[in-house]
Amino acid sequence: MKKIEDKLLEKSIEAFSMAIELYNKPTIKYRVEGFSLFICNAWELMLKAHMIKSYGESSIYFPDNPGRTLSLENCIQKVFTNNKDPLRLNLEKIIELRNTSTHFITEEYEMVYVPLFQACVLNFNEKMESFHKIDMTKIIPQNFLTLSVSMKALSETEIIAKYPEEIATKMLDMKNNVDAISINNNAKFAIRIDHYHYLTKKKDEATSFVKIDSSADASVKIVRELKDPNNTHKFTAKHCIAIIRDHLNKNNIELFYNGVTTKFNSFHFNNFCRYFGIKCNEKYCYIHRQFSQPQYSYSQQAIDFIIEELAKDPLHILDKIKKIS
Repeated sequence: MKKIEDKLLEKSIEAFSMAIELYNKPTIKYRVEGFSLFICNAWELMLKAHMIKSYGESSIYFPDNPGRTLSLENCIQKVFTNNKDPLRLNLEKIIELRNTSTHFITEEYEMVYVPLFQACVLNFNEKMESFHKIDMTKIIPQNFLTLSVSMKALSETEIIAKYPEEIATKMLDMKNNVDAISINNNAKFAIRIDHYHYLTKKKDEATSFVKIDSSADASVKIVRELKDPNNTHKFTAKHCIAIIRDHLNKNNIELFYNGVTTKFNSFHFNNFCRYFGIKCNEKYCYIHRQFSQPQYSYSQQAIDFIIEELAKDPLHILDKIKKIS
């Protein structure tokens, strides 16, 4: 007789396969809702199998109600205890979509959520391997694990024109929220999809068209050199600090603050930014102004600059940059 965890894994693999197959079928219009339902079911069954193996069968039931198993939200909280974990944030956002899709959904949701879907698929593969030693690419070919995406950029103007104010506002707020979280997380939260627009005289090669109107209320800036901040300024402050600390450790550079040894942390990083004007220097910092509060990302040059300054005077530099901040 098969163990309960093996039965759960069989059903988990089936649910995962259903999610992938449903999403990649071009004729199905219910694929966003269907994917969110099946992928959540796959995760819940897989995590419960892991919990049984690690903590025993009783771990998947509510202590005060042994006849009722935990929800996916409960399982996530037990297995991924860090509530800042990008993988956990990814799942929580998809659970929100699953819950929303039982009441109301629009086709534009795909434009917001497909970066999360792709990350979720890769995260599932990784955890099946680490938790259960199951390689999903032997069950579903690697090329089918890339979700089929056919969509245009999300247009706020079109959304506002197409839907009532309440629905349009909810959708745009949701997009801004996902974008804001994406800035501060890695590929475990979202596989970002970027859209670029170019000026060209070759009309036959264009996929969409715009016109320049000097009387328009909204303004744009035409740039001659395209720089993608996802490539040039791809580090969050947290990532910068981790890289800097790792470099200091490898090179046996010991920092001092107030006369005692210390670890480089966010306090020191912020002091560096203020003292040297890093956030005002486009070479070192990119400001994402599309959110209600500006978000900052940093370049490799910024990291190299801070490391260089720390190595020059590890005994006094942290005290020096604090005095003027």
